[in-house]
Order: sequence, then C-alpha cells, then structure tokens
Amino acid sequence: MKAIRLHELGGPEKLTYEDVPLRDLRSGEVAVRLKAAALNHRDVWIRKGLYAGIKLPVILGSDGAGVVSAVGPDVDSSLNNRDVVINPSLGWGTDEKVQSASFKILGLPDDGTYAEFVIVPVANVLPKPTSLSFEEAAAIPLASLTAYRALVTRAQINRGETVVITGIGGGVSTFALLIARKLGARVFVTSGSEAKLKRANDLGASGGVNYRTGEWVKELSEMCGNGGPDVIIDSAGGDTFTKAIELVKPGGRIVTFGATTGASKQIEVRRIFWKQLTICGSTMGTSEEFSRALAMFSDGTLKPIIDSVHPLADAQEAHRKMEEAEQFGKIVLQID
Repeated sequence: MKAIRLHELGGPEKLTYEDVPLRDLRSGEVAVRLKAAALNHRDVWIRKGLYAGIKLPVILGSDGAGVVSAVGPDVDSSLNNRDVVINPSLGWGTDEKVQSASFKILGLPDDGTYAEFVIVPVANVLPKPTSLSFEEAAAIPLASLTAYRALVTRAQINRGETVVITGIGGGVSTFALLIARKLGARVFVTSGSEAKLKRANDLGASGGVNYRTGEWVKELSEMCGNGGPDVIIDSAGGDTFTKAIELVKPGGRIVTFGATTGASKQIEVRRIFWKQLTICGSTMGTSEEFSRALAMFSDGTLKPIIDSVHPLADAQEAHRKMEEAEQFGKIVLQID
C-alpha cells in the first residue's frame, strides 16, 4: 500500500510517500481501506520529537474514515464493505475515570491513518453517519472525543452556562465550540487572530477577545458577566492557564487537555481554594464517549469544520500549514 511514513525526526520534509507492506490480520481485527484521514497537532509533535515514546519508522495519523476491506479470524464477515469511522482511543480499559496503563493512541506506536489501509481492533470501528462525507467523518475522531469528554464528562456543562474556550481555531477547540453550543451553553473564545474570532462568532460564539492585548482577561470577564465564566476549556497551559484561574467565576470549573505553550510559570494556589474551584485534567475518552460524540453529528444538523483538504501524497504541505497555525478547523488528507 501507499503510505506516508516517518523514518527520522525533523521538518515536514521527513514525511515520505512510499510503498509499505500491509501485515496479516490477527484475531479481532479489521482492515479499513481509508478514504480520508485528518491531522492533529500530536502528529506534528511526534515528527519534531516533542512526544514521549517515539518509535521509528511509523505511519502517523489518528483520524480516519473508510470502508472495511477485510476481517480477521472470529470477526463477523458481514462487516465487509461497511463505511466506518475509526475510534483512535486504543485500550482505554474498564475504568471510565481514567485510561489503563496499556492505553495508546492510534498513530504511535501502532501505524496510523496516513495510508491507503489501516488495521485496527473491530471494536474501534463504528458506522459512518450517512449525512457525512468521508472527509467530514475523518475530521471527527480524536478532536471531537477530546472535546466531548472535556465538556460533558469532566466539566459537566449545563444548558445556559457560560463557557470560555481558549485558542479557537484548532481541531479540539472548534469541536468544543460546536458541542457546547449544541448543548445550550453560551460560549466565548480567545484567539490571537481577529479573523478566527469573527469565524467563531459566525459559528455561534457570543463573543471573543484577542489574547495579544494586555487586558484580555478583564475584557472577557466583562463580556461574560455574572462574575465570569462557569467553565473554561483550555489547551494552552502556560500563562493562559494562570489567567484562567483568575478569570473563572467562584465555584467554577477549569478543564485542561493540553499545554501547547508549556508549563505555567506561577500558579496562585490561594485563588484556587478561595474561589472554590474545580480543576480537571482530561485526555481522549472511552469508547462510550466516542459513540456519544459521533452521534451528535449523525442527524446532519451539526457538521465538523474543515479548513482544507489535501491529497495523501501532499502530507508535507498539510503539515506545513498546521505549523503555521493559521487554520480554522481540521486539515484533512484525501486518500484516492
């Protein structure tokens, strides 16, 4: 099969388009003939060597949608030729509260979706919603699962609450905006781009602020009213997380699922206990959460936001676009 494989760490040019053998199926597995895959920042961090447990060579990619082309021993043969979406959360385990020690994400160490075929456990393929194209379906998995768990399971948002989502424009933050609005929350966002703030408003955000201005916390607090937002969903970490503690209303909740700007230099612990805050960590999610997240896009009323679509062979260019951080929504690879 044709695939994009990473043999050594570095820039986008290290992604090579080549022929790769497809291994035999084992018990409980299916092969999926991929029609589309999608990028995540995780792929960029792996390529640059900024991720734990890197093993090379590897085919990157956690998100994908396609058609079941073969089934392994003991797998129902009626699954053949089914249109499916892949759940990239592998081996979560039996505890809904936290992933098991054997948990891993598709695309490292297991070969991922930047390829014509991918092999995954049969439990990790779900029917593709008929209302979605393969490109739209491929955009959903990792980002929507992460957003759903952060909002619904961890933050437990309620209709009418005010939610702030930092760094709008990336895959997870964009899904968080869509899901929070669908659940009846009032949403505000932050970005360093005025164009992204406008796009978020077009998608239902009640407002947003540019974090490049010195007074963005005060400005956003005034927008939210009522003492600040009930919930903050943050992936930036660093100083943004520190400011989130300042911004959120007393009794509020902060959910963090990333630290793209690094560690926070100083956290005022007194704010946490005096404001009676709840701070939650969140990573990916269970198979049940994936099913519920996917179901939100099944009736055709909610569509993932796609920034651009590139041929599989142009994965280098797709990675360059992601590193420029100018995208709004998901960058997708079309697999012919």
